[in-house]
Amino acid sequence: MYRLLIINPGSTSTKVSVFEDAREVHTRSVFHDAPELLKYPHVNDQMDFRYRVITDMLDEWGVDPATVDVFVGRGGSACTQPGGVTVIDQKLYDDTEAAVGGSEHPAKLGVMLAWRFARQYGRPAYTLNPTNVDEYGDLARLTGIRGVYRTPQSHVLNQKAVAEAEAERLGRKYEDCNFIVAHIDGGITVSAHDHGRMVDGNVGAGGEGAFTPTRIGSVPVLALLDYIEQHSVDEVRLMCSRAGGFVSLFGTADSDAIHALREQGDRRAALVWDTMVYQVCKMIGEMSAVLCGRVDGILLTGGLLRFRDVEEAVRTRCGWIAPIRVYPGELEQQALASSVLKVLRGEASALTYTGRNVWEGFGFFE
Repeated sequence: MYRLLIINPGSTSTKVSVFEDAREVHTRSVFHDAPELLKYPHVNDQMDFRYRVITDMLDEWGVDPATVDVFVGRGGSACTQPGGVTVIDQKLYDDTEAAVGGSEHPAKLGVMLAWRFARQYGRPAYTLNPTNVDEYGDLARLTGIRGVYRTPQSHVLNQKAVAEAEAERLGRKYEDCNFIVAHIDGGITVSAHDHGRMVDGNVGAGGEGAFTPTRIGSVPVLALLDYIEQHSVDEVRLMCSRAGGFVSLFGTADSDAIHALREQGDRRAALVWDTMVYQVCKMIGEMSAVLCGRVDGILLTGGLLRFRDVEEAVRTRCGWIAPIRVYPGELEQQALASSVLKVLRGEASALTYTGRNVWEGFGFFE
């Protein structure tokens, strides 16, 4: 029997699970509101805080980390990577810590924390489908600025897990299907899955797409430049991933509180909430065009699907595109555990991080 510790830091939470083989024996998600996390100037500064959250859970569960066979962490922020299980080593840790991929999403802490535990207890560590998996097509990369390209940053782990689950439900292979997957939570990303590859989607922590409980989403460039003149580039960078959206508009990332205000008839909360969902629907429409209208299903997932009006709004605006299927919450813990378990059993191989981006340019604009 293998005991696995699954570490999944998010923009507003830390989720931890203990698996014994494929059986989940402990799991918990702890919510962190924005003011708590914004006390840390940099994402890396959260390491000790998140580590204590994890060790407190393990103490409560009576689980000694020394009895864990493998540590598994959600990942991101290093060089772009292919999909699949990847060994966490010192090179991946260093590039993740330095955010050489340009994104400062809290998911990066999963790799860093798993490596910290692995070194402490002399065990292996792995990650799966980090936020910077790159399967983009050429048409998804170019911008109108020479040398500036769109680089993938999304909820790859959950989106691929949900897409694979839906394909299995349909009695088909993921590689034979076309899906639009919308992860709707503290961060929001919507992507087009074309025969098993995420060929396009919004750069969630890069200021693109719908605004969210913690992110600004897409803002007209000239309006943003006017804002920067009165503020700072660093402030805008922070708002792209941790201090935008609900945090900027209400001072909190607590979706339950904002939704409760909406239900009580608060006009400001209703406008903000409904605009966010409206923008998600626009993104789904964009991805349907990417797939040329050949869509086997629109899959909705993430924590905000606990609010029924989110699903209802998407059905109203996008139900004509393809059948809609809801996967509330996420399948990330199970995906991390089951994929790594296959590696441990010799049923699959793990990748080694190369320290090079999957895609390194067209060769004629650089």
